[in-house]
Amino acid sequence: MGGGQVSGVEVGGAPLRWSDGRLLPIESCELGEPKVLAADSWLVLDGRVLAVDLHRERFLEAVGPRHSAEASRFWDASIAALPRQGELFPRVDLRQSGERVEFQLRVRPAPERTSSVVVTIHRGPDPRKQPKRKGPDLESMLRIRTEAQSLGAGEAIIVSPEGYVIEGAYSSLAWWRGDVLCLPAADLERIDSVTARTLQTLATALGIDVVEEHTTAAELDGLEVWSMSALQGIRIITEWIDGPSLAERPGRLATWRRRLDALRRPLP
Repeated sequence: MGGGQVSGVEVGGAPLRWSDGRLLPIESCELGEPKVLAADSWLVLDGRVLAVDLHRERFLEAVGPRHSAEASRFWDASIAALPRQGELFPRVDLRQSGERVEFQLRVRPAPERTSSVVVTIHRGPDPRKQPKRKGPDLESMLRIRTEAQSLGAGEAIIVSPEGYVIEGAYSSLAWWRGDVLCLPAADLERIDSVTARTLQTLATALGIDVVEEHTTAAELDGLEVWSMSALQGIRIITEWIDGPSLAERPGRLATWRRRLDALRRPLP
């Protein structure tokens, strides 16, 4: 969907600034290059969201205690402002320009979504400066994904100095060893993925074994590997450029995509 005035908020329009308890359009360009201190985004399908409370929790944690009370008020106002129709991918930020710190909301139309993706390993040093906080490294993540796209991939995979797979530039990873769901080991620092947390919780509830591993790309050869994000949900990795040959169990991806979709709930 394109821009337009829906429920009083312009979808795809100017960002909204949180000021004196209100969301106000930003009518002029920001001076200088602002720093993104914290950010979060989630997919809204006709007013329904997967695990929105986990997105809130992650955003408030990234903001930190100094701004948490104001962040909570900003979050509630942002949720209330979102249209309940259409496919949206809103984003909330805490930004700093010089000495000024402010919250911003962008009500964006959802980009195109797919059920599969091609990936490749990012060959340079780990560009992340704050790997557990979503926001400060977004510019670096865009850069390495753009580099991956120039090689024919849709996502860049970050690995540890030892070669263990950690996460994608904009996604988390999981893989299947038979009927066992596997995730990167907890000591491999990364963004706390809402989609991965939801998948793990659901798998555990269904009695599926879930394990964490230190795994190299080569050790994924012959396995079914998933890339996950709030925007895309679960996608199967169909090709790993200059990497392992991957597999797919027919029907498994579709089943789990349906299961996660069934957990969407109306916005409060």
